[in-house]
Amino acid sequence: MSETRAPQRPFDALMLNAGDGHWLYVEQCGTKDGIPVIFLHGGPGSGSQHAHRDLFDPTRFHAILFDQRGAGRSHPYLNCHANTTAHQIADIERIRSYFNIERWLVVGGSWGSTLGLAYAQAHPERVAGLVLRAIFLGTDEEIQWAFIDGPKRFRPELYKAFVHELPVSERGDPLSAYVARLRDPDPAIHVPAAQVWNAYERALSELIPTSPILPDRSASKGSRTPPTPILEAHYIAYSFFLRPGQLLDEAWRLRGIPGVLVQGRYDLLCPPVAAEAVATAWGSQCKLRFVEKAGHAMTEPGIYDAMREGIDALARQAFSR
Repeated sequence: MSETRAPQRPFDALMLNAGDGHWLYVEQCGTKDGIPVIFLHGGPGSGSQHAHRDLFDPTRFHAILFDQRGAGRSHPYLNCHANTTAHQIADIERIRSYFNIERWLVVGGSWGSTLGLAYAQAHPERVAGLVLRAIFLGTDEEIQWAFIDGPKRFRPELYKAFVHELPVSERGDPLSAYVARLRDPDPAIHVPAAQVWNAYERALSELIPTSPILPDRSASKGSRTPPTPILEAHYIAYSFFLRPGQLLDEAWRLRGIPGVLVQGRYDLLCPPVAAEAVATAWGSQCKLRFVEKAGHAMTEPGIYDAMREGIDALARQAFSR
């Protein structure tokens, strides 16, 4: 972040009944009469964070943040029942209707960009603008690159450690092996796998990793289960509940919606090819901004500021404020 400011606190928070046994944690920040905007967190499963609030000037925006099904403060925690992309899209609409918002800005990153694109394509009339970071289209090919092929080429020592945490019999197909372990109901199996997966993904999200060492499986006993790997494995197993090529095929539905894509030049998890493809299919109303010397995470140098600038620009364009 380029400025030092007191962290924002929500002016209201509630638990919204989403049906199917799910309750969503939803919070409001900024000013009630401000420009409406919803933030879609990544993962799936990472939950909304304090830093996400500060993307939005509290004097100008009515920012709504929520924890998606199974994530963060929503209940039931880590629950994969009735947890699909279609359910998430319906939840966003449920939140919009609850607050009686006609049109809003949609902001998100990584998986949040996937969900933002899917929501905007399903409900283009409700979207005044999109600001998306680290574009991910939810394809099997992207997952294969992010966790296997990319690390093999650019972080071979990290990839080797990732694979070697598996029993020898499972190392031939490490992606399938980890997904199976993460989906196993036995904590003795999914907790160690989640610890390793979480550290691996975190290291891959940074251009210069602060913690490039994976935890030993034997050290995970009694440790908290990182939430993101569990829900990611659920979505990976079902190809993110999207048809092959769906988000690019349906990109024509975005025409008429202004958008800003913020992309780290050296994002290993979500490389720039997806952002370029979306921008091309979207058309002239989409502005693609590369941030040089940056990887995947929102905390990478320049990413946060580029997102704030994109949000402010679209707010002025869509709401004349």
